Amino acid sequence: MKLNILKIPSSWKTGIQTFGRSLLLPIAVLAPVGMVMGVAGALSQSYMLVRFPFLSNEILQIIIASLQTIASMIFSNIPLLFAMGVAYGMAKNEKGIAVFASVVSYLTLMVSMNVFLKITGNLASAADMANLGQGMVLGIQTLKIETIGGIIAGLIAAKACDRFYRIELPLAFAFFGGKKSVPIITIGLTIPVGFIIPIIWGVLTKFLISISFIFTTPVIGTGIYWTLHRALIPFGLHHVLASMIRFTEAGGVYVIDGVKYVGILPAVNQLLFILGPDSPYWTKLMPTLTSYLGGGQMLTTLFRIPAIGLAMYHTAFLKNKKIAKSVVLTCVLTAFLGNITEPMEFLFLFISPPLFILYCIMCGLGAMAYPLLGISVGYIRGTIFDFGIFGLLYDNTHWYNLVLLGAINFVVFYFVFRFVITKFNLETPGRESFELAEGSDELLKQKKWGEISAIVIDGLGGSKNLLKVENCISRLRIDLEDPSKVDKMRLKEAGCMGIFFPSDKHIHIVFGPHVEFVKNAITDSLKKGA
Repeated sequence: MKLNILKIPSSWKTGIQTFGRSLLLPIAVLAPVGMVMGVAGALSQSYMLVRFPFLSNEILQIIIASLQTIASMIFSNIPLLFAMGVAYGMAKNEKGIAVFASVVSYLTLMVSMNVFLKITGNLASAADMANLGQGMVLGIQTLKIETIGGIIAGLIAAKACDRFYRIELPLAFAFFGGKKSVPIITIGLTIPVGFIIPIIWGVLTKFLISISFIFTTPVIGTGIYWTLHRALIPFGLHHVLASMIRFTEAGGVYVIDGVKYVGILPAVNQLLFILGPDSPYWTKLMPTLTSYLGGGQMLTTLFRIPAIGLAMYHTAFLKNKKIAKSVVLTCVLTAFLGNITEPMEFLFLFISPPLFILYCIMCGLGAMAYPLLGISVGYIRGTIFDFGIFGLLYDNTHWYNLVLLGAINFVVFYFVFRFVITKFNLETPGRESFELAEGSDELLKQKKWGEISAIVIDGLGGSKNLLKVENCISRLRIDLEDPSKVDKMRLKEAGCMGIFFPSDKHIHIVFGPHVEFVKNAITDSLKKGA
């Protein structure tokens, strides 16, 4: 059964689907890079070197540090990758120009926000940047709007490209016409957006500060914090929330041995690294403090994300499970090892926003029992490495209660996601409209892309009948001049697993994970015949 509360126009639905697919390319980069960064980061921490001396080997640390530097550079610029991925996926024409324009748009967006902050006197000092949601992006102090900034830049570039790539200008300006006009026009379109975003972000930041007092409410505060933390991830504002709780009065003021500690993290540092588990303050404060830090995060990275992944795998169509497994497993390991949850969250965020909202609420509710169970597992990250070091190797952490609470979260998240995915027929990985297989035909098995492309072109009525050839994860998506010339029986000889017309002159041909190679072969054949 499909969820049809509102009837969405077919053009909108196609646009939403195209947008969702455009996010897969940066997500594919985000998952393995985040995993490498997480592992390298854990193996270079001082507490790891103390407990595992062999890691102190100079050559090994050089290798680890190099991997961390490379991975962190790529990962810190993920918004830029999203800009390029969205532009490439959403542009209908001249995709290369759209990608170039997206980079221009992203840079313009960052600088425009910087200019607005300077003009309005809101450019934060170095000490206050994190608390106000600002930071350094490509050498520019600006708002840290993370992924949403890349998406905005990509959408602006794609729309500008499709609208202006053929624009004709007067003779005096003819050189700047056509495709060359796209990045120039994109700058003009992005500047006002860069001036508007800080106003919106300022309102949201003030709102977070105004309600910050509720985060210190026993038990309930933990639930509210994690609900908002997950909900703010797509916008990058979770960093603002986390910084407020960790370093300001929003996280509380704690007196330990007569000394005041403002915010959660300074208090945790004193207990974890100075006083230790034998301190009377440990039992009194640590369960509450760590519920906002790594311990609370572990419920998501070590239990909820794997549960969601298992639900996606089990609800994938039978012949698609191998494909779904590779996608899901990478996302799960990225969270498990690297504390990076976005790849999994993005897999269902844009497919079903209501499910993401439900997910955020469930994260909050599932964390409320943490301080009540006396769990005292630090530190600020939520990886399996942190669980081993700050849970198993420290005394008086009650790590077994974290496992118990996590197991309950695992069961609840698994069954809720499995129910929602099947009930509303969500197209999570492996649930494409047609069953996919790694190869149902000898041509596919033998990777004879040239022969397959010849059959497809012939089955579609010849090269002149193909107006535009694209592909998504599993399907060729082709615009046709005359759909009556399509020979479905001929197309099936190419080994495709499904054929359908989502609109009168647009055909989808399902080839599964090999589709990109089929599309490339068709494009090459069309170029040769041009």
